[in-house]
Amino acid sequence: MKIAYKEINFRSASRNLIDQVNGIIREYEVMGYSLTLRQVYYQLVSRDVIPNTERSYKNLGSIISDARMAGLISWTAIEDRTRNLRSNSHWSSPASIIRSAAASFAFDKWEDQEHYVEVWVEKDALIGVVGQICEELDVPHFSCRGYVSQSEMWVAGRRLRSEEDQGRQTVILHLGDHDPSGKDMSRDILDRLETFETSPIFRRLALNMDQIEEYSPPPNPTKLTDARAKGYIADYGNECWELDALRPDVIGRLIRSHVTEYCDLDKLAKAREREEKARDLLYRVSDNWEEIEGDYR
Repeated sequence: MKIAYKEINFRSASRNLIDQVNGIIREYEVMGYSLTLRQVYYQLVSRDVIPNTERSYKNLGSIISDARMAGLISWTAIEDRTRNLRSNSHWSSPASIIRSAAASFAFDKWEDQEHYVEVWVEKDALIGVVGQICEELDVPHFSCRGYVSQSEMWVAGRRLRSEEDQGRQTVILHLGDHDPSGKDMSRDILDRLETFETSPIFRRLALNMDQIEEYSPPPNPTKLTDARAKGYIADYGNECWELDALRPDVIGRLIRSHVTEYCDLDKLAKAREREEKARDLLYRVSDNWEEIEGDYR
């Protein structure tokens, strides 16, 4: 939705950049994705439109902000996934709450699967990308926000142990930056889950060196202030890479391909069929609510 609030005269270079931003937005809208500012930035860097520098990132943010005010970029196209208004839900009638319930009704489609899978991502800003594919596959997903707190890790350990006690093999699929701390976070998660007496299959989905070689995301200099930098540089050199630099559709394909390794797809399809039948029943109740309500008057 483009709405102009003030008139701004842009230089030709800025107008060209705005056009390229809109092109990236349209490209990902077709695939069903919305992007963060950071993801738009990395798409422009990877296409050699702008340099990979902090100054360039800040300049892009300013141009996009002005372009929105001038009605040149949609207000809904670029998300801030860390700041959201929360409020209670409301309905206009009992029929409307039933219809709302029908839209969100879901069975646990993994209830009869042999594995219990969770997807963990280092950054909250990527939860929208991860959530899109995880919701489709009915897989729980979690934003670590860096190193996971002790309390949340304990809760996760109890949750996984409960699944294991029911005879299911637990699986954690982790995505994080390829930098000193991002790599170490994978180790930290597995070590602490084992401390809390769980035995998950743990797989680091991204970002890994083979993906860096395949997709060539733009590098950043390794932060020498990171306490783990020395060991990282010895193994990988002076460059590091952010998970945000991978295309959202690439992240989605990675998650899908690994989740389905642990899923009986026939059982999943049958669970979806049962779910659709139950949802249709709720919709019929909603559509005939006035008749049902009349029986109680």
